[in-house]
Amino acid sequence: MTWQEAEIAFDEADFVVLPCGATEQHSTHLPTSVDTIRSERLTAELAETAPEHGLDLLVLPALPYGYSEHHINYAGTISVGADTYQELIIDVGRSVQRHGASRFLVANFHGGNIEPHKLALDRLQRDHGLDSYYVHWTDFARDQLEERFGTEWGHAGEYETSVIEHYCPELVHGDRKTPQTMKNRYEVRQYRHFDDLTVEGGLGDPTQSDPSFLSRVIDETTDRILENLRSELE
Repeated sequence: MTWQEAEIAFDEADFVVLPCGATEQHSTHLPTSVDTIRSERLTAELAETAPEHGLDLLVLPALPYGYSEHHINYAGTISVGADTYQELIIDVGRSVQRHGASRFLVANFHGGNIEPHKLALDRLQRDHGLDSYYVHWTDFARDQLEERFGTEWGHAGEYETSVIEHYCPELVHGDRKTPQTMKNRYEVRQYRHFDDLTVEGGLGDPTQSDPSFLSRVIDETTDRILENLRSELE
């Protein structure tokens, strides 16, 4: 868009959406761009389906960096400090508010971003009066994912491997897919880095990925999120 087109789009959109990913290790079989690919592709699904729910979503360029300090011991991980990241989200929100956005939606695709996001959105609402919304995409698909994959499907496991095989199969090193080797499990203690938990860098068993199943989950989760957004507008 040119700035003239953006001026109209900000005014007409029900939500201005910021997709948030990360650049961090995803075991030995997936690229460091997994969370950013998910943020771009799955937010695009929301925007494309939104008119079916009577909504207009204006999607900003995805943020490719997040708070990834727990993965920093693996090469390729780029981490933004939590305070810096929080201020970045606030600055983006202030910018869209200045251009007339009525509602700001952060669509998140990396667990490490959640706490900085929620603090930032709290400040945007309280200090700047910007009506703010939050979608951590995986939360809306969790029941289906746990029914199919159990409870160990998290980082670089069955779920994320399935998503990348669905959208970008050429980026998956199929010969390196292997059940991930756990080193420790902590229920109470705060672990320092992800290599305290796992050898390869991931969780679960990516050899059990199922992109066909994920395709159905994407469709259903997209509708579920949009139904919630529509409901809260009403």
